[in-house]
Amino acid sequence: MLYILPTPIGNLEDITLRTLRILKEADLILAEDTRTSGKLLKHYEVATPMRSYHAHNEHNIVEQIADHLDAGQSIALISDAGTPGISDPGFLLVRACVQRQIPVTCLPGATAFVPALVVSGIPCDKFFFEGFLPHKKGRQTRLLFLAELPYTFVLYESPYRLVKCLEQLQKHCGEDRVAAVSREISKVFEENITDTLPNLIKHFSAKKVKGEIVIVVAGKG
Repeated sequence: MLYILPTPIGNLEDITLRTLRILKEADLILAEDTRTSGKLLKHYEVATPMRSYHAHNEHNIVEQIADHLDAGQSIALISDAGTPGISDPGFLLVRACVQRQIPVTCLPGATAFVPALVVSGIPCDKFFFEGFLPHKKGRQTRLLFLAELPYTFVLYESPYRLVKCLEQLQKHCGEDRVAAVSREISKVFEENITDTLPNLIKHFSAKKVKGEIVIVVAGKG
């Protein structure tokens, strides 16, 4: 069995009892960064062996991991924070398991865009999840596409590129478009702000921005 396990995106208490049980019972834990995950596992006294599984090695070892699962091992996949497969490694391994008919289960739990979307006050009955925009090639094409959507869309962004991203959104969506920025979700200094794009640019230009960023933008019209 392959277990896809969400881990806290902020507060370490945001983890389920079932996730902790599986982490302790699994034969192996695949971690995006063993140093980051090591802190979480140490906190909860999980002694299960870990192995690195990240964007730079997953293509090379995915079949090897699938072989271990085929042989009867129970493996838990975790990312640095949130649910693996959502803008994090995981898809290739899940696909390999599906193709080999290896059982896969994903536990419900933390993912950054859901709380950001819910607290934004922007309609969330229908939305488009974009994740991270391309840094260069294809970025303008995606922005043009997103600006025309009639419903809410959600982006992930680095704190270092937040203001630039907001400025690009303003250019394509207009100055009247409402958006929300959430950062440090579930942490001590969590911040959630909903306003027009120009006001958001002004707010975040006046401070040093830290933490992972989620941007929620209202649809056109």
